Amino acid sequence: MEVKKIKKVIEDSLSKNKANNIIIIDLKKKSYIADYMIVASGTSSRHLQSLSENLLVELKKYGLNNCRIEGYESNDWKLVDAIDVIVHLFHPEKRSFYDLEKMWSEDLPKEKALI
Repeated sequence: MEVKKIKKVIEDSLSKNKANNIIIIDLKKKSYIADYMIVASGTSSRHLQSLSENLLVELKKYGLNNCRIEGYESNDWKLVDAIDVIVHLFHPEKRSFYDLEKMWSEDLPKEKALI
């Protein structure tokens, strides 16, 4: 499946399930870990869990069966690894603490990327 289609499926699923403040970060010129990082907030630990699990269900509908959830037991953070797209789901307080948007906003040549 094309990366842009994966990104759109994720974006639509998060939006449909009422994730807040969805930000998409293009990583293609910044890192080899993925093409995109999507950061979003949930309103509670149950909401975060639901967002991550619903995302896996949606991705499986498109044949992406090897995606997984990291932080499954965490109450305030989840990571969904969709191979070429990484999705971080946070409680708003944790999101502002880690501030991934700021960290990944600088342009960094791939040759200098540490990850």
